[in-house]
Amino acid sequence: MLLLFALLVALPGVRAADACPCCAAAAAAPTLSNRSVYQLDASWTTDAGRPFQLAELRGRPVVLAMFFTSCGYACPRIVADMTRLQQNLPAAVRDQARFVLVSFDDQRDTVAALQAYREAHGLNASWVLLHGAPGDIRELAAVLGVKYKRDAAGMFEHSNLITVLNPEGEIVHQRAGLEGGLAEAGRAVVAANAR
Repeated sequence: MLLLFALLVALPGVRAADACPCCAAAAAAPTLSNRSVYQLDASWTTDAGRPFQLAELRGRPVVLAMFFTSCGYACPRIVADMTRLQQNLPAAVRDQARFVLVSFDDQRDTVAALQAYREAHGLNASWVLLHGAPGDIRELAAVLGVKYKRDAAGMFEHSNLITVLNPEGEIVHQRAGLEGGLAEAGRAVVAANAR
């Protein structure tokens, strides 16, 4: 398939967008704003072992948090709040929204660890669990305003943020801390879906 694509694109007058429907869709899509998280060029790996770009989420509201699977306090609460948020959304919005967890722990949060976390927490197919390279994790954290630091025991001290992105990947709401704010986050997801 890749060879056929390469041969088609090599033909005079044939553009990549003409040879590949996904390229045509990407070429036809409006340019992302300079506020879009989807501008980041990081390459992630899902808990299914598939390469993933954040821009694949374009067109849907997204609820995103950074976490690590061996966290025993804040991260389980963040995931529980995101699950509660998902359950409280209107069905049509819930079907469109994606819930994304990006790990801080580039060493221990392997594909297998993320898979186990998904299973242990009953996270369905609308959840995306991501592992990345240290530089990509730092870049995303900086863009989201998440601060984190690995301690001597290999655990992480970190900000507790749940971020809502509109379909273009722009931050439209952030819930800081571990208490309250889910109703506002839910309204932000509903508003982002209506966009």
